[in-house]
Amino acid sequence: MSASSPLIVLFRSDLRLADHPALAAAARSGRPVIPVYVFDEGNRHAMPGAASRWWLHHSLERLSESLGALGSRLILRRGNASRILPELVRETGAGGILASRSHEPRQRAVERLIAEAGVELKLFAGNHLFEPGTLLTQNGGPYRVFTPFHKACLDAQAPAAPMPAPSALAAPDHWPAGDTLAAWNLLPAVPDWAAGLRESWTPGEAAAAQRLDAFLDRTAADYNKARDLPAEDGTSRLSPYLHFGEISARQIWHAAIHHSEAGGAGVAAFLRELMWREFSCHLLQHFPEMTHRPLRRQFEAFPWDHDDSALRAWQRGATGYPIVDAGMRQLWHTGWMHNRVRMIAASFLVKDLRLDWRLGAAWFLDTLVDADAANNSCGWQWVAGCGTDAAPYFRVFNPALQARKFDPEGCFVRRWIPELGNVPDAYVTEPWTMTPARRGTMGLRLGQSYPDRIVDHAEARKLALAAYGRMSDEIAV
Repeated sequence: MSASSPLIVLFRSDLRLADHPALAAAARSGRPVIPVYVFDEGNRHAMPGAASRWWLHHSLERLSESLGALGSRLILRRGNASRILPELVRETGAGGILASRSHEPRQRAVERLIAEAGVELKLFAGNHLFEPGTLLTQNGGPYRVFTPFHKACLDAQAPAAPMPAPSALAAPDHWPAGDTLAAWNLLPAVPDWAAGLRESWTPGEAAAAQRLDAFLDRTAADYNKARDLPAEDGTSRLSPYLHFGEISARQIWHAAIHHSEAGGAGVAAFLRELMWREFSCHLLQHFPEMTHRPLRRQFEAFPWDHDDSALRAWQRGATGYPIVDAGMRQLWHTGWMHNRVRMIAASFLVKDLRLDWRLGAAWFLDTLVDADAANNSCGWQWVAGCGTDAAPYFRVFNPALQARKFDPEGCFVRRWIPELGNVPDAYVTEPWTMTPARRGTMGLRLGQSYPDRIVDHAEARKLALAAYGRMSDEIAV
């Protein structure tokens, strides 16, 4: 290929200009650059959920505007990426494709197929502090437990400093045709259910940087304490920006380290959570089947229940357990759920209802704006007790006790369940413990104004442990 032939920069989960090694390399080359995003329909099981499609639409809008300011543009194509990209190379006479390396199974398959088609594909460090697959045990195998993985991260060479955004991009003589973003129909039509997402989020690279600055300036120092309190704005809320790559893990790491002296234990706890994201990606790199198979294989024999009505009650925030319902309603309205409440809601589905963790993972993938395959699968397997670094299955969260511990005054519950607005603090986590007469004086009628419990937790816990015991006995035999 001619040294003046253009280079295609393939954007994937890296929808930003700053700290984008592939884009930076293309800009340094002095050759024309054709930025491309492919809405990959090659695997329907890997398609983004409804909330993620909403975010993707707005993120691509912001990226297109940023590229336009550099005299460039974003070419959109929709279809099978492994077929579209080689066709685009031939169409444009491009000298090759530059892209960030991905840990997701579908993207890795696309990379192999592009290479097999004879297209030069150069991969750069992705959106990670440590490239998945590079940190291994002394035996050369993958880490399967978080604590030693975390130690290995701390002992490794510090992540490289983030790169600035390019100041300009050379344009090709002729731009290839592309789709319009509107033609992809990523936004909801009728009914328009995205009002809560619009109220809660501003996608894009600039908004990500603003959110990071606000977190470090106002919240990070107390993160180790406030992160478990769902009624407070005690978390970074950077997860969707990280998922779409509107900000890089390196940018967050170095900004947090810069604040570490002021933040102390809070920043250290935050960086540990960033390492958990690294661990999830590390696991998916080595165990791509973890999105649909338990990593502890004995759980393939677990006797899950099948109860569509219970699943719908959980999805709709109508279980009768306020902390669970508040979290599920927060999810539906904002596309996000506080991490402590995610664990409580997930435990309730898997332990109290004994429904397959994959049902919960699928619902989260459809409704979360930060629906990352690695984080989602790793989190659900941790709660279900079937992952490599799992909490034991017999550790069952009591939703009422969890609510009293982390939402003692019921502020989070009341925010999302106004039906319980008049219930005293002593009963807001367990409204069924009030006498019917007292509930009546508050206008609360269980089963009418607010759902009655669909299961009794104490009984459900016994049944879950019995099912686990039977599975363990059968495996032992």
